[in-house]
Amino acid sequence: MSELITAELVDLDLSAATKDAAARSLAERMVAAHRVTDLDGFLADVAAREAQMPTGLDGGIGIPHCRSEHVNAPTLAFGRSAAGIDFGAADGPADLVFLIAAPAGADDDHLTILSGLARRLMDPEFTAALRAGTDPAAVAALIRGEEPAEEPAAEEEGPAPEPEAEAETAEAAGSVPFRIVAVTSCPTGIAHTYMAAESLAAAGRAEGVEVTVETQGSGGFKKLDPAVIAAADAVIWAHDVEVRERTRFRGKPLVDVGVKAGINRPAELIAEARRKAGRGEIAAVSEADGGKDSGDGDADRSGADHAHFGVRLRTYLMSGVSYMVPFVAAGGLLIALSFAIGGYEIASAKSVADHFVWGEADSWAALLNQIGSAAFAFLVPVLAGYIAYGMADRPALVPGFVGGSIALTVNAGFLGGLVAGLLAGAVVMAIQRVPVHATLRGIMPVLVIPLIASAVVGFLMFIVVGKPIASLQNALTDWLNGLSGSNAVILGVVLGLMMCFDMGGPLNKVAYAFAVGGLADPTDGSLKVMAAVMAAGMVPPLAMALATTVRKKLFTKTERENGRAAWVLGASFITEGAIPFAAADPLRVIPSVMAGGAVTGALSMAFGATLRAPHGGVFVVPLIGEPFLYLLAIAAGTLVATALVVLLKGARRAAPDPAGAAGATGSDDSRVPVAA
Repeated sequence: MSELITAELVDLDLSAATKDAAARSLAERMVAAHRVTDLDGFLADVAAREAQMPTGLDGGIGIPHCRSEHVNAPTLAFGRSAAGIDFGAADGPADLVFLIAAPAGADDDHLTILSGLARRLMDPEFTAALRAGTDPAAVAALIRGEEPAEEPAAEEEGPAPEPEAEAETAEAAGSVPFRIVAVTSCPTGIAHTYMAAESLAAAGRAEGVEVTVETQGSGGFKKLDPAVIAAADAVIWAHDVEVRERTRFRGKPLVDVGVKAGINRPAELIAEARRKAGRGEIAAVSEADGGKDSGDGDADRSGADHAHFGVRLRTYLMSGVSYMVPFVAAGGLLIALSFAIGGYEIASAKSVADHFVWGEADSWAALLNQIGSAAFAFLVPVLAGYIAYGMADRPALVPGFVGGSIALTVNAGFLGGLVAGLLAGAVVMAIQRVPVHATLRGIMPVLVIPLIASAVVGFLMFIVVGKPIASLQNALTDWLNGLSGSNAVILGVVLGLMMCFDMGGPLNKVAYAFAVGGLADPTDGSLKVMAAVMAAGMVPPLAMALATTVRKKLFTKTERENGRAAWVLGASFITEGAIPFAAADPLRVIPSVMAGGAVTGALSMAFGATLRAPHGGVFVVPLIGEPFLYLLAIAAGTLVATALVVLLKGARRAAPDPAGAAGATGSDDSRVPVAA
């Protein structure tokens, strides 16, 4: 096995000013050591990982890392910065930077080494020694765990007590410690997974709490002993990927957070677990659900510490939208197909349960229309139910669905569903905060909470907020129907910008949800909105596909391969096909595609194009009003986005590299990976 790090991979005077420059500088050392085969391809993978979650940690540490097909041996490069580099940590810049590169199929031995390093980063003596080291070879040996570097300042604290010693002390005192079982995991499964585990264990020792951690990393995971889980008083999940075999933890108080929360604030999580156990809060955990926190909304797993209300609200809304989209796609396409076969008047046909002729096309069209309409009838209840579910887990499903159904009854529509879901989640969360006797805990999630919450939400929707929301919904419908001229164009620009800003992210989903909400009760205005949204959403992948075709030298081999796939993705209205390009070079790609999307959205609205299908891309063009002008709008936006991205990338490539990085490796610096 080759050494993980050597003296040549250590830079004790890292002069980079940004995290992207730091990653490039350290990656160039990996290329020179023949550990990385494609600098730009590897940096794109690093940027894509960074876009999932910033890799800065409290204590002045940055750990950009990824698995990549461009890595031929697990490798670690270390840089020490005097000025500090911003990696997104809450406490400021990082002076210790570790770039971790793992092959796409790294073996368990190497992953064990990497996980061991991640744990040691939680040791202040280890990081102090790294800051004090002056010899690259000695620092590399320290990181490999072979020998210490120069001794740090004498005032360092002594080693923490061993967990066994603390357990003996607790036993001698005749007390049983509070027991917590925890699971940690991150998207790459290399660094954050093990750092969170070590941080939680250390905090538990400091608090006199027995913490047993299961790390679900890249090399698989060793399951906790069922007896240990059964004896636990509470559970902590610090994760950014789904917890595996989660039903093992059913019936326990649960704190569910992002993995960085496990690293940065473990003592708070332990305290929260103790509070929930004291209140008797039991999480409803199933194999299929997201394992949400059943308590106070600390279930945000985005990795942001103390997520603001706006972040949590977005998460709740996206939960509802994500469950609603399959109903939209199935129902909307069936209705659109029925119109293609039988015309728009087929919507008023008799029920096929009473009248169906096997040989008549109109009967089949009516059948498709009525199946699609049945699917569409679930849109608002599903939206409301899963917004509530995202807030308060399974007990909130019933009041959420009930509130969504009432929203349809009082004609509050899509907006009513949003409000009903938020109300249901809030009511359930409030009920869950009320302490109850142990004998009632078993029936709370299946009887008491759904009963009380449904009654409260029903009252609010029928008597208090339903009619005002219905009036607002009617006003919005009238406004859409009255859109013409400059007003319609401005709306098209806004929708186009939203669709292309994050390409499948929250803003994209908000614009899409706004459009499909209008299809539940279609009008001319809402059909124009749907057309503009789908047209703009096709622009980013189509533009990147065209750019990689006309200016191949501006893109890496991997990007050119992605560009070929982007033709099909764009034509199918899968905006996410442009994400690899945006992750690698967001400062050039995102503004370019936003400009193209704005042009397409504006032209679609100006041309008066309409669309009754919520999805399908070019494959539903026969169902589009003004189809030729619609395709012209898409082509115009694609050309604008392509021209801008080629211009910006070409200008960057022609500009001299002030750091001389390109000259050092001879690589094409046409792309600068910038992590979101």
